[in-house]
Amino acid sequence: MPAETAPTVACPTCGGPALFAPSNRWRPFCSERCKRIDLGAWAAEEFRVASPEPEEEGNPDAQGA
Repeated sequence: MPAETAPTVACPTCGGPALFAPSNRWRPFCSERCKRIDLGAWAAEEFRVASPEPEEEGNPDAQGA
């Protein structure tokens, strides 16, 4: 895909323009710095993947009693 037809997206870290093409080795980020900031946030557990709350065993409220 030529660079002139590749879409430009907002960088998830800084919001700046980022070329979404194979020529941008940091895509979807605009730079290596933004990619590393995002990686650091995941490593520091600032981001979490949503999951259902585990049911507690032995809790009468959780069983609907």
